[in-house]
Amino acid sequence: MSPSRASLQKKPREVAAMFDDVARRYDLTNAVLTGGIDHLWRRAVTKAVGAAPGERVLDIAAGTGTSSEPYADAGVEVVPADFSIGMLREGYRRRPDLPFTAADATRLPFADDSFDVVTMSFGLRNVEDVDAALREFLRVTRPGGRLVVCEFSTPVVPGLREVYGKGVLKVLPAVARRTSSNPDAYVYLSESIEAWPAQEELGRSVRAAGWTQVRWRNLTGGIAAIHHAVRAH
Repeated sequence: MSPSRASLQKKPREVAAMFDDVARRYDLTNAVLTGGIDHLWRRAVTKAVGAAPGERVLDIAAGTGTSSEPYADAGVEVVPADFSIGMLREGYRRRPDLPFTAADATRLPFADDSFDVVTMSFGLRNVEDVDAALREFLRVTRPGGRLVVCEFSTPVVPGLREVYGKGVLKVLPAVARRTSSNPDAYVYLSESIEAWPAQEELGRSVRAAGWTQVRWRNLTGGIAAIHHAVRAH
């Protein structure tokens, strides 16, 4: 099952089922579709998070845990969480040492002030209520703690927006048919990227949720962007 059209009114069960379907080959498909650049983006996120041993990180929408592994391997306590049980099962199969946790971003199963950092990569646009999720992230973050969100965004390089929107995004489903167990899911994914707000608009949403020191950095000409924020003391 996959949502027939992308919108900002997602049906959580349909989105979760979609990710369940693609879990086994999700990481491979992402690498193929991005030409391997997704690894560079994730490395940039890890650097932006800047977690040190002794800190606790919530990696929400962690999927199979690929984004969580660098923290764990560096001795940082990390909790990979996702609302797709299929993704979590695949992640646990790969890394049974990580505490994979089923979690809805809008209703996190964690106490207030539980984490030094909350990070989310390429998952916020799949959340039913983005504003509620951003408030939940604030709730579970300790005062002075950090938010780092990486998401597809709006290209800022002249000409790139047209090439990306009219070219790359349109061929994603066709390419996915070669590697994905559910190619139709990538119709939804490409449409959700096109429907997602630009950098400044997302920044305003982060501020409205109560975060401070909001800023962002473009990756690959704005195809993706990393938003940073801090919870006030």
